[in-house]
Amino acid sequence: MKKLIVAGVMALGFLSASAQTKIGYINTDEVISAMPETEKANKELQEYQESLVKAGEDLEKEANDKIAQFQKDSATMTASMKEIKRGELVALVQRVQGYNNEAQDKAKQAAQQKFAPIQLKAMDAIKSVAKKNGYTYILDINSVLVGPPGDDILPLVKKELGIKETPAGQTPPAQNAPPKTTPATKPPVKTGGN
Repeated sequence: MKKLIVAGVMALGFLSASAQTKIGYINTDEVISAMPETEKANKELQEYQESLVKAGEDLEKEANDKIAQFQKDSATMTASMKEIKRGELVALVQRVQGYNNEAQDKAKQAAQQKFAPIQLKAMDAIKSVAKKNGYTYILDINSVLVGPPGDDILPLVKKELGIKETPAGQTPPAQNAPPKTTPATKPPVKTGGN
């Protein structure tokens, strides 16, 4: 009988604890795309990517010009001079080929640097809203396929960030969404008292 009473008390404790659990959902991509900092970061990234493309085109033009000059002048060159020039051209062509990978890496690093503070600001706002409104869990709607019922806290987070809600029927100005980040580039989510 004693075991039955203990089990009943534990079950009541579990039910009351789960009744106090408040769950919210949010689309973090939507929050980040609504932030004014995102538009500025997207513009700066686009300009940076255009400069990388221009530098690549200039490098390719330089290589093509040197190849054309070599083909024109090679008839009058000594065998050893031809060998030296060929080596220079091979190195230049390899540099052109490697530039595309290098430019992609630079663009990715620039995006991570631009969006890390924006993501951190969004996460801080989400944590603040959760704390102020008594949410136990906030789940990103993009990574939850099935979950318990909860509240959409997007309007609360936008308010926390000072982002004006767009009235129904009006569409906000188009903004580019930030590049999807891998879990390694997202700021860590702290659990517990913070």
